Amino acid sequence: MCCSHGSLLLFFLFPLYNPFYQSHKNRPNTSVTRPYISVIRADMFSLVLFVSLQTILLAHVHDFDRHLLNTVHKPTFYEGYCDGDPAVYSYHIHLLFWGNNRDHVNSALELRKQFIEKFNLQDKKCDISPADPAPGHEMCAFGVDLAPAGPFTTAQYAFFIPPDRLQETSMWMLQHRGVHDVFIHPNSGCAVYDHTKWNTFAGDKWPVDVSVFPPL
Repeated sequence: MCCSHGSLLLFFLFPLYNPFYQSHKNRPNTSVTRPYISVIRADMFSLVLFVSLQTILLAHVHDFDRHLLNTVHKPTFYEGYCDGDPAVYSYHIHLLFWGNNRDHVNSALELRKQFIEKFNLQDKKCDISPADPAPGHEMCAFGVDLAPAGPFTTAQYAFFIPPDRLQETSMWMLQHRGVHDVFIHPNSGCAVYDHTKWNTFAGDKWPVDVSVFPPL
């Protein structure tokens, strides 16, 4: 919406600052006018300058939007922050499975496909770090780790879940997990507690290596 408004603003205001327009506008109404070729060149110059200004404006608008997405409501840490009641900005739903078992891998990947289709995530791959609480970010799918990675000691994949989508997505995953294990945790910025104190498992409880996280 802001981009279209900016374009319209430039479109209507630009002629006021265009010297070719002003000179032509103020020219006395006589039968002798500027040669047509000069007018065409002036109009082409005006169009090129207008498009250039519009491109610069839109680039700055997009950069500003990305900046807001990455900075709004990020946790402000202070001593004892994680020992209180920190805000929860998002959740991760992980599916943990045996990476050395072909049947488990195949069924886990099929379940991931079904989840993506169920919640329309075909074109929504996560472009954020798994460590980022990313407040306000839309639901998306992280990649697949077929070997232990990060704090996880087995193969796994995850989905980024906004708070208002947690109930429907977690219920669906719990009902369809089959032989696999589900690990759900909040994202408050307190990664150690998010993965150890405020998490929940369905199925087997796998050990989590929190040594990869910054200390509290």
